[in-house]
Amino acid sequence: MRILVIGYMHAKFDKRVYRTVEALSKRHEVIYQYWTDRNEKQTQFEEKTNIKYVPVIYTKGTQGNPLRKLMNRRRLDKRISQLIEQEEYDILYMHHFLASRPLKPFKIAKTKKKKIIYDVHEFHPENFLANLKGMSKTLKEHVMWNVFKKQLQLSDNVIFVSEEMKNYVLGKMKFKNKKVLVMPNYASFATKANIEDKKREIIYVGKTPRNLEKEAELLNRLAKEGFSFKVVGNSSQKIAGISHVSVPFLPYKDMMKEISRAMFSLISYMRANSGEPRNDNFALPHKYFDSLAAGTPVIVRKDFLSMANQVKRLGVGTIIDPEDVERSVEKVIKAYSNYSNILRNVEIHQHEFVWSEDKEKQFLEFVLS
Repeated sequence: MRILVIGYMHAKFDKRVYRTVEALSKRHEVIYQYWTDRNEKQTQFEEKTNIKYVPVIYTKGTQGNPLRKLMNRRRLDKRISQLIEQEEYDILYMHHFLASRPLKPFKIAKTKKKKIIYDVHEFHPENFLANLKGMSKTLKEHVMWNVFKKQLQLSDNVIFVSEEMKNYVLGKMKFKNKKVLVMPNYASFATKANIEDKKREIIYVGKTPRNLEKEAELLNRLAKEGFSFKVVGNSSQKIAGISHVSVPFLPYKDMMKEISRAMFSLISYMRANSGEPRNDNFALPHKYFDSLAAGTPVIVRKDFLSMANQVKRLGVGTIIDPEDVERSVEKVIKAYSNYSNILRNVEIHQHEFVWSEDKEKQFLEFVLS
């Protein structure tokens, strides 16, 4: 069997995308398209890995409004559409859709009578062209709901990142018999935390610039209570008003070691122009799983429902409301005083946040059956 994996604008070693490529290549040949900003040559199938690498070059960060940027994607999307049309494969695995041709790959694969797996990383109706405002935003979301529904109808199997996202999407679209799997962004390995090595430090991890304006007062108040704040992999001006130590992007193992030394990992931010940020509310991001796998309890914004529900159920951190600074400070200090119990809960449930042979087997059976 041969699987064509479309990574679209994900880089070659994006953790979620490459994990699926590696897992599938253990049993079958995989053609893997990924994004690059350098001149890289397409490979043939590698005997040891069963992977054929297909880099597609594109320069990110083009200037202009969101619709102009969308128009600039046409050449890239045409190239990937041709790849889907011309390659020989049994399964088309989509990690995203083509921005200017959102239904084209699905229709091509259906015409070729191929199986389609749609890995939904994000809440597309909201996340696509997220910076639009007013009537443009309302119209875009109306159109994208129709597009998203058609994409799901054309897909044989669908993968979601959280139970809440799955339930919301399938409930809104009234699908009853769709084959689905929930596969969060699991960490690669677990680290046993030593409470004696922990610093009275709150760590924030992530390359993507996030708006921490609402968290600024809370973090500065916690600094007066003896907590330092460390930012790893992000030098955004949006955190310039918060007293912190900045650490550049780290290789994964080093990042996990850095997280393991912290007392808490902060997962709280506000996305601009989001309205009801369902994409964030239903998300279970890498930094959440990496933090718990590194043995570090989490501080999670209450609006992030998927994470907040788990934190409450498992007792692996505390839930804050940045709008209520006093109450949030109290909750962090209370979690600190109860730290040994929370850390014990993290150790008990750590395996749930790490990719394993059992999780890989379940994934392969879902895709290949």
